Amino acid sequence: MSHNPGRLLAFPDPDHLTLSIRAKALVFSDPRSQHLLERIERVAATEATVLIIGETGTGKELVARHIHEHSGRKGPFVAVNCGAFNETLVEAELFGHESGAFTGAQQARAGWFEAANGGTLFLDEIGDLPLSLQVRLLRVLQERQVVRIGSRKPVPLDVRLVAATNIELEKAVNAGHFRLDLYYRLNVAQLRLPPLRERRGDILPLAHHFIERYRAKLHLDDARVTPAAAQALTAYDWPGNIRELENVVHFGLIMCHDGVLDVGDLRLPGFARKAAGRDAGVADDPLQGLQEALGRLLASEHEPVYETVERLLVTSAFHHCDDNQVRSAKRLGISRNILRAQLKRFGLLDGGVAEFADAHDAAYP
Repeated sequence: MSHNPGRLLAFPDPDHLTLSIRAKALVFSDPRSQHLLERIERVAATEATVLIIGETGTGKELVARHIHEHSGRKGPFVAVNCGAFNETLVEAELFGHESGAFTGAQQARAGWFEAANGGTLFLDEIGDLPLSLQVRLLRVLQERQVVRIGSRKPVPLDVRLVAATNIELEKAVNAGHFRLDLYYRLNVAQLRLPPLRERRGDILPLAHHFIERYRAKLHLDDARVTPAAAQALTAYDWPGNIRELENVVHFGLIMCHDGVLDVGDLRLPGFARKAAGRDAGVADDPLQGLQEALGRLLASEHEPVYETVERLLVTSAFHHCDDNQVRSAKRLGISRNILRAQLKRFGLLDGGVAEFADAHDAAYP
């Protein structure tokens, strides 16, 4: 199967170390996307602070990495999810701390700003940053230096900041949840990533990319999409954007026969029911549908079935809960420790982040 995806951005490998798990591929095949790519690369060549706005799963981190790669900066790219830590921890993570600065700080540690010195710091979900830390972030951006918690010695910085949000910061400013001066400081070069439903020319190239990615993992010699399935993929609105498309393609390849991905193999509301000849006015029983799918999987030659189902369950729950570990564990009915172990096992969580979370739970029960 061959397909020209246009310009493709993807993480270099599935085990990349990052604190945000987002869309893992982004194509620029649709004319609107091609115009956006031109803007991205023009902005990248400058030193301007960038604010990326887009729905969850539209590929904001990939755009930030592309900006860094085309910026000429020699330092590292560091990605941080501002919503991943509570207020105390995010301050220590961003700005660093000295030994004994707070309970559990047994040794001095550089923050993410220092770690990104000479490179690019990507702050995802910047709208989740507490107001108290917004003041300190503004000071760091203005003075180009950072002071660790528990220290009075400033550390000079040469860091380009790229921030991202899936909310309208102007509304957050009007509601008193985000500082206007920080918004102006961040909003030097603004890039808006349209949702997948507004750039439908990217849907099939992305689907073919994910098919190629998962085909080898599922030991399929070849895989193709039927015309009806291609039409369904293009017509669907993708509220979960690229991340949802990836999950649908992955599950479809598991369920399909002989590598032929048809409408009935897709988890798309309305399309699969219509293809199965069911009454659209009768609600599906999700457990019955799951039992039927498992029966087909067990009857196939795909191995190992247990690990495949376990991976799909954990991945789907984690993405459904917007990568929130607490909500994911609650939805699955398991402890957070068990969930973290599974996330690490399936490559959805950096080991260092999990160890930090364990230390946090011990220090802040």
